[in-house]
Amino acid sequence: MKALRGRSIVPGYRRGVALVSKKPISFLGGVDPNSGLIIERDHDLKGKNVKEKILCFPNGHGSTVGSYVLYSLAKKGLCPKAIINQIADPVTVVGAIIAEIPMIDHIDIEQIETGDDVAVDGEKGTAKIWKKKEAKRRK
Repeated sequence: MKALRGRSIVPGYRRGVALVSKKPISFLGGVDPNSGLIIERDHDLKGKNVKEKILCFPNGHGSTVGSYVLYSLAKKGLCPKAIINQIADPVTVVGAIIAEIPMIDHIDIEQIETGDDVAVDGEKGTAKIWKKKEAKRRK
């Protein structure tokens, strides 16, 4: 297990499977609000679903309406369990706050891989990571 310390943005504790992108995400136009699928053209996660994932990406970008899209995803049960950013942007922060999605930043997301088991503590600003192979052994 690896523990990373960052900054608390939205309190809460969630554990789940990581979905990691090396590219910023725009919730307005980049994520389908009716399915949770990433639809942004040329995105490294295009076709992947954010639902119930620990969504890890460098930062968000795009219109302030993206905050509402994140909230809408939460109301439909399609949102990520938690969000980990390298640098939090205001659009993603507001969306996470109103959707009550635990969120932390100042985390080196290159230390997390898609499929890793991740526990996010939004109160403490920490992420615990069990690598894919470790996570399989623990089950």
